[in-house]
Amino acid sequence: MPDEPHRRSLRGTRLYALTDGRTAAAPATVLTMDTTIVAAVAEKDALSGLPTEWQVILAMCAPPGGLAVAEIAARMHMRLTPMTLLLGELADRGLIHHRPPLEGAETTNVHLLMRIRDNLARI
Repeated sequence: MPDEPHRRSLRGTRLYALTDGRTAAAPATVLTMDTTIVAAVAEKDALSGLPTEWQVILAMCAPPGGLAVAEIAARMHMRLTPMTLLLGELADRGLIHHRPPLEGAETTNVHLLMRIRDNLARI
């Protein structure tokens, strides 16, 4: 059907190859769907030789802002569980930093909530 948009998968490599065959995240890396991910490497040269999927994630999560795990999974057309495994692998290799979701007191900032709403509307 010509009117249907093409959905191109960014995944060119099998997931088990990207996660070194892992089926569970490392105990030290606890990632939830609202954990914020920020790339630890920003230089294009540092990204060469990495799988394409990793490069895409690192580009999406460029400092200073980063993205939530759920947003990364949605943009990569991947389910949350495999995405947390993939991000756990990146964290173990020191390629990303992750921080827990905002505390209750931090979410009372109306301007922050409006920015979140506007960013979600853009997706």
